Amino acid sequence: MNLKVSGTLVAISALFFCAPSNAALLLDPYIGVDFGIGAATEFIDSERFTDNARSFGGTIGLDVPIFRIELEYNYMTPQDARFHLGLINLYAKMPTTIIQPYIGAGVGTVFNGRMHDTDIEKITAYQAMLGLTFDLPVIPFKIDVEGRVMYMPEIYDNTTPEPDILQYEGRLKLRYIF
Repeated sequence: MNLKVSGTLVAISALFFCAPSNAALLLDPYIGVDFGIGAATEFIDSERFTDNARSFGGTIGLDVPIFRIELEYNYMTPQDARFHLGLINLYAKMPTTIIQPYIGAGVGTVFNGRMHDTDIEKITAYQAMLGLTFDLPVIPFKIDVEGRVMYMPEIYDNTTPEPDILQYEGRLKLRYIF
């Protein structure tokens, strides 16, 4: 092996092995799980039906000093329903040390669901979040406590009127930072 090839391989190896320690100063990739509990209201014309609701989810994302972007999967069980959702979220946060307040918004789609014995697919969902991140510097975990409101308009279009769902909940997230 000539000197140029071996020198290039050493340089590339050094970049790959040194990058995570330097990148962690600005970029924090993470995976996480979350659990939420609250209520959901189904709106049909002027009628409202409210019941308990839960959500379970997983996230993968990138945390930078002022913003956070993530992909989120949620399994939600409002009322007589179940939904599988995929969402993309963007958060703006205050870059403090231990407790970081944030605000976020997300958009996604229901890719599999069932409500009142009717299959639900390809419904757009919108959400807004407000919360606090607890960042303990000695451990590679961050804990988020947040309130979330999710809106799913016109759940199924084979009836008139078309119902909407508004789910609001408190959530707890645990994120592992790489």
